[in-house]
Amino acid sequence: MPIVTKLTRALGIQHPIVQGGMHYVGYAQLAAAVSDAGGLGIITALTQPTPEDLRREIQKCRSLTSKPFGVNLTLLPVGVTPDYRAYAQVIIDEKIPVVETAGRNPKEWIQLFKSAGIIVIHKCVAIRHAQTAERLGADFISMDGYECGGHPGEEDVTNLVLLARAREVLKIPFIASGGLANGYQLAAVLALGAEGINMGTRFMATVEAPIHENIKKTLVTATERDTTHIFRTLSNTERVYKNQTALKVREIEAEKPGDFEAIRHLVMGKFYKESFQETGDAQSSVWSCGQSIGLIHDIPTCKQLINQIVADAEQAINNSSRMLVSSKL
Repeated sequence: MPIVTKLTRALGIQHPIVQGGMHYVGYAQLAAAVSDAGGLGIITALTQPTPEDLRREIQKCRSLTSKPFGVNLTLLPVGVTPDYRAYAQVIIDEKIPVVETAGRNPKEWIQLFKSAGIIVIHKCVAIRHAQTAERLGADFISMDGYECGGHPGEEDVTNLVLLARAREVLKIPFIASGGLANGYQLAAVLALGAEGINMGTRFMATVEAPIHENIKKTLVTATERDTTHIFRTLSNTERVYKNQTALKVREIEAEKPGDFEAIRHLVMGKFYKESFQETGDAQSSVWSCGQSIGLIHDIPTCKQLINQIVADAEQAINNSSRMLVSSKL
């Protein structure tokens, strides 16, 4: 039986599974494969060099699938501020049905997208931020726990607490994000009140993920202990793969806390892109991934992965229901 939630109903998708935005991963090829498999695929806007490149990527995705897909627009500190307004206008012009926003205050962007009839999922790492997004009109919150790849915030709250708190205080529906990779976790977060899951790292290790095969193999052989944090001293913490470059960044941060110029030469985005798209060298750049790498053991197609997740979630839910017995007292 399908798992039907507020998320699947609102987005018109078969399964409550979202492929989150990922730099140098969230291209049309992957988004279309996820959507065709019954989830919601998402193109990462800022991976595209210009707004017009984003338009072409959206049109490419539309040529690959007739199913709904979305776009991620992340508002984070970067060296050169992108033309967010132009990217947003492309999203509106192309009639994208759902946008995942993340990062800085989303007020302007929630209002803009909502005025165009677009569903907004805002990703948050703290309950107070989720409550703000709720007041601003977001349709869904993606609660992003400490386990996540990328930017977990500075408060280090894991999903087991974060999701339970979201259930207590939020009036709008939320999904779970961060450290998620299998159906047993889907069943668990549904029990905590979530309407689905958002996965990033797990979708990197799929046949359709447009990244180098060596990066995928690195994810398969890694354990849950193979991530680390950088940018702590800059109050812009990022969880990345624990490699020689990340450890060097940590070493320099310890010596020169808060000095971005001291580590700039190691964390430039072009190295990230080269690792994923050209060399497959898992050691030569800092690249985001979550603790869910410890749960990745194969490289399936997106369809195989989603079908397995849903089957395992259904089994976990059915098994849990058997624990409820009538009392003879």
